[in-house]
Amino acid sequence: MMNSFALFRLPYEKKCTLVVQTEGEPKEFSSCHELTGQQGFVMAPFAPSAEHPILLIRADRVVENLETLDNLEELKEFDVLDRLETNINTDYHLDFANFHAHLCNGDFQKLVLSRSIVIPRTGEETPMQLFQRACDHYPRMMITLVYTPQSGLWLVSTPEILLAGDGHQWQTIALAGTMKYEDDLRWSDKNIQEQRFVATYITHQLEQFTHDFTEEGPRTARAGHLAHLRSDFRFSLPDHTSVGALLHALHPTPAVCGLPKQASFRFILQHEHHDRSYYSGFMGSLFLNGQTNLFVTLRCMQLFSDAYRLYAGGGLLKDSVEEQEWQETETKLDTMRHIIYNNV
Repeated sequence: MMNSFALFRLPYEKKCTLVVQTEGEPKEFSSCHELTGQQGFVMAPFAPSAEHPILLIRADRVVENLETLDNLEELKEFDVLDRLETNINTDYHLDFANFHAHLCNGDFQKLVLSRSIVIPRTGEETPMQLFQRACDHYPRMMITLVYTPQSGLWLVSTPEILLAGDGHQWQTIALAGTMKYEDDLRWSDKNIQEQRFVATYITHQLEQFTHDFTEEGPRTARAGHLAHLRSDFRFSLPDHTSVGALLHALHPTPAVCGLPKQASFRFILQHEHHDRSYYSGFMGSLFLNGQTNLFVTLRCMQLFSDAYRLYAGGGLLKDSVEEQEWQETETKLDTMRHIIYNNV
């Protein structure tokens, strides 16, 4: 039985951190509120459920400042991976028509529509090699390889901070709008409006917890071959006993869900033609050596013995065009496709 572990590298860092739980299975939680007072490595789904609970890997062993991954014995036993047996029922055309109709009717300001694809695993690359490729090619992103018996094995390359800090000073960001990166970007009104929805939402959530916060941006932020609009929020909390409640308030943000939040959340769970699982949830360290670095689980895939399942989504507004939105998901899927085929 392979130990539960998380191997991660923070944006702009050169070295990695390994967190290993050597006995038992990770704790399971049904709500972000329950994360208050906990520490370890968190893996949270889009929608917590019995099948996809919030998981906390206990930090029985922590190895920091890893420069080489050659001698990590516990990461060489990947024969526990299951075969992909679930049929993927995804019909983007039907989903887009349904989501878009509700946007045009004024039921929602924004909805995020996602999909997933399967790529057969035919090469000889190991999960560790894929992790190393992601680190090499995406220096601005949080790169994570994480395994638990409950979730299986996931590789993530994400640019989006959900919550980071040291207990005194905290940070979150509003990241939305997507274009291929080029030197002379011109953002469309749709992208600007989409990002503003997220920034306004975060402002309203933070106001419930603190009045000591600043917002900077938006600015163009590069993430691999993509560009996004990003605003940075920095703030203090009166005490960090409210971290679980703050995570509950922030997640899922309109960047992965929609507006209004609760109605959008219910609509997506009812009408989206695939199970998001841990895609568009969040993961990262929680008060590990005093530091918290939680990122939204974007640009990710689940690894099986015979296949990879990749996920991507995009924000829809009433003036969204299906062809453009489909192409945006294709471009986002390329983040992981490039890693698999090693053609970054």
